[in-house]
Amino acid sequence: MNYKCILFDCDGVLVDSESISGFVFKEMAEELGFLMDRDFAIEKFAGVSMKENLRFIEQNIEGDLPADFESEFRRRTYEAFQTQLKPVSGVRSLIKKIKVPIGVASSGPQKKIRLTLTVTGLIDKFEGNIFSCYDIGSWKPEPGIYLYAAGQMGFQPAECVVIEDSRAGVQAAIAGGFKVFARVSDKKKQDEFVQLGAAVFSHMEELGELLNIA
Repeated sequence: MNYKCILFDCDGVLVDSESISGFVFKEMAEELGFLMDRDFAIEKFAGVSMKENLRFIEQNIEGDLPADFESEFRRRTYEAFQTQLKPVSGVRSLIKKIKVPIGVASSGPQKKIRLTLTVTGLIDKFEGNIFSCYDIGSWKPEPGIYLYAAGQMGFQPAECVVIEDSRAGVQAAIAGGFKVFARVSDKKKQDEFVQLGAAVFSHMEELGELLNIA
């Protein structure tokens, strides 16, 4: 296929962070009386804005969220990232083979993106092309972050491919006119992403083949 740029989501695509974040959300929600299954929590909070996630938790507890809930969530996840975070299997090898410009476009704040990429040894691959929804005030499933990233790197949507793993992210990229490849872990998500218009893959080696990367 012909493309001039690859835009990666971060969590769940470059770094294996969603299980960590989902567990922290689950743990903190349970402290407020809202019990969740771990797998449900990981799936529910993946790729969605912090505002939406906080609203969901608040709707399922008595009273309001503590004023410091978000800052405490950040503190706990950042602490866990330092010791538990790993790159997604095969992503380092894939990136080494890519010959076109690459960028990362994430719903997380710049501090989080840079921390996770630094801990996993990927930061040097994306320096200068790290884009956050917080930078523009627009969150997935709105297409803004991908349109912004492509524009900042000097490309049109039709010249780029997007690598995602969440429903909101796939919707954002599709809405922006991008070709999307979505990482999946189960058939339910595979069918859902295909219906949305994405091509799917399970392993980075498979993605390399889809992108014609030797």
